[in-house]
Formats: sequence, C-alpha cells, structure tokens
Amino acid sequence: MKNINYPMLFLAILVVSMFCLVGVAIFYQNVFLVILFLLLGFALMGYGIKLKRKSDN
Repeated sequence: MKNINYPMLFLAILVVSMFCLVGVAIFYQNVFLVILFLLLGFALMGYGIKLKRKSDN
C-alpha cells in the first residue's frame, strides 16, 4: 500500500471546500464571496497541479 501524501491531501480538501463555500455564498446571495471562493478554488487547484508536475520530474 502506498504512503499517503498528506500535504496534497490537505490541498485537495481545501480546493473542494472552496467550491462548497461557493454554494454557501450563492445561498446567501453574496456575489463578492462567490467570486472570492471561485478565484481561491481555481488558484489552489492550479498550485496543486504545479506541485504535481514539479514532483513528477
């Protein structure tokens, strides 16, 4: 069984939680928070992809 990469797991959970918070912000009809959480979610996802590519080389 492979070892768990905890930093990447934490990053993935953080990205999913950002997109869940977008739904919460939509419920509260707060456009500022919707945009903020979307940008944070995509930024964190991009950072995770960058880390993954760097670790594969």
